This record gives sequence, C-alpha cells and structure tokens, in this order.
Amino acid sequence: MTRTTAAALLTLLALLPASSAVQATVAPGHIEAGIASYYHDRFHGRTTASGERFDQTALTAAHRTLPFGTTVRVTRTDTGKSVKVRINDRGPFRAGRVIDLSRTAASRLDMLDRGLVPVKVEVMRLPRRKD
Repeated sequence: MTRTTAAALLTLLALLPASSAVQATVAPGHIEAGIASYYHDRFHGRTTASGERFDQTALTAAHRTLPFGTTVRVTRTDTGKSVKVRINDRGPFRAGRVIDLSRTAASRLDMLDRGLVPVKVEVMRLPRRKD
C-alpha cells in the first residue's frame, strides 16, 4: 500500500460516523446541546445516508453519530418550542452544530428566518436492534 493510499484511507475513516460501540452507549434521556440548522431546499429528493429520499415535509433530521431511526426531541433553548424528529441522515459537519432539521421541523421551531438556533437534543427512543 502506498503512503498516499494509506493517508487517503485514514482520512476516510476519520470522516465516518462513530462506531456502533460508541452509538450503543447512548440511551434514552441522553442530551446534547448546541446549534441547530436546517436543510436547504436543493436537498429535497436526494438520497440520505440511510438510503431514504430526503423529504422537506417529513419530521426528520441529520445527526453525526446517532443510529438511523432514533427519535429525538429538539427543543429551542431560547423559546422552549420543541419538535420530535427521526434521524435518517448524517451531519451537520460544521463546528458547534449538533443537528440539521428538515424544513417542516425547522418551521415548527419557528427558526426559518434565523436559520441557526440554540437547541438541546434529547434521545427519546432508539431503533430496534436487528440481531
């Protein structure tokens, strides 16, 4: 293996979501805080990391590490408004951002004009394991 190939593989591994061992440590009640953003309309209809088509009207979101199918409650910390969404994509990939929401979820948080809002993300339910 060449040095360039090895470096490329290491870079790709660093970009992958956390391992399932790390994901398994997350349980209902786990809370994260940070900034929420929402998807641009140009992503509507594109394939997500889970293989689903992205639908701006669905209550879905992207998270870097939570397992696909996890249900979370996203609460704006400045207004108290909240929405439940299902994780079906990976992201966001900007420092400080913890979740990317669909347009409908962002609308329910009344964040369409601001674009970025402070939130807490609470795990409500993990997907059923496929053993």
